[in-house]
Amino acid sequence: MLILEAQNLQKTYRSRRQVFTAVADVSLKLAAGEVLAFLGPNGAGKTTTIKMIAGLILPDSGWVMVAGRNPHQDVRALRAIGAVLEGNRNLYWRLTPIENLEYFGVLRGLSRRVAQQHSRDLIERFELGDKRQTLVQNLSRGMQQKLAIAVALMHDPQLLLLDEPTLGLDVEATESVKRLIREIAAEGRAILLTTHQLDIAEELSNRVAVINQGEIVVEEPTAELIRQFSDSAYLIQLEQPLDTLRASKITALGATVELQQITIRDPEILYSALEILRPLPIVTMGRQQANLTDIFLSFVRKP
Repeated sequence: MLILEAQNLQKTYRSRRQVFTAVADVSLKLAAGEVLAFLGPNGAGKTTTIKMIAGLILPDSGWVMVAGRNPHQDVRALRAIGAVLEGNRNLYWRLTPIENLEYFGVLRGLSRRVAQQHSRDLIERFELGDKRQTLVQNLSRGMQQKLAIAVALMHDPQLLLLDEPTLGLDVEATESVKRLIREIAAEGRAILLTTHQLDIAEELSNRVAVINQGEIVVEEPTAELIRQFSDSAYLIQLEQPLDTLRASKITALGATVELQQITIRDPEILYSALEILRPLPIVTMGRQQANLTDIFLSFVRKP
C-alpha cells in the first residue's frame, strides 16, 4: 500500500532578476512499512522537497499524495504526517515530556482524554517514565530525540519524516533510536529518512533515493544498489605479512599480495590460495563490498 506518492515536483524561486531552481524534477514513492533514505548534498533540494511533501510549500508543478490525499488541498492529509526536524525545533524546552506529548496531541486534534492516554503509552514505550516530570531542557540529547519521535507519533501518522534523527547522539542513544525506527516501520508506517550519516542510512533503509541539483539521480533498493557497486573480488587479511615463498605461489595463481592483504579477483583460485596459506592465521576473509558513502559520492560528484 502506497503511503506517499510525489510526482514531478518542481519549485523555482525568483529574486530580482535571478531565477533559482531548488527542485527541478522529483518523483518519489513510499509504501507502508518501508524506510526510504532520501540523500543529497547541501543545497541539492532535499529540504524544499520535504516541505512540499509536508504541505508547507506549494510546488510550481507536480503533485503530492499522502495516504491518498493531497496535503495542499485536503487538510486531512496533514493528519497522516508526523515529522521530526533536525535541531531543537520539535519540543518546548520549558515543558516536561508528559506536557509536551499532551500539548502536541491536542494540537493535532486529539481529545484531552485520548491525548493523556497516548502520552502515558508513549512515555512507557520510549522508556521515559522516570523523566516524565523533568523539564526537556534538562534531558540528555538522546532522551530529547526519543521524546521528539514520540511527539511525532502522538496522532498515529502513517508517514513519518525524520531529519537527522541520530545526529549528535552517543553510541547508546543512537542504538536506541535506530531500534525505535525499525519498530515504527515494522508497525506499517512509511518513513522518509534524511541524514548525512550514510552508515545509518545504509543500516536502516529499504531503498535509497539520491537527489543532486534538484533531480533524483538514482533510486534503488539499498541492497541492490550496494550489490551493483560491489566488486567480485575476495579480500583475505592475514595476521602477519606473508612470507616470500607463499607470496610468490599466490601471485603465480593470479592474485595480488600486499603485505598482510591478498586480493583474489578470480573465484576459481580462492581455494587453491587458501591451501597455500594453510595453516597461517586469517583475520578476516570476505567479498569486497561497496558502502553507501562511496556510492553516494560517485553520484553527487558526476558533472
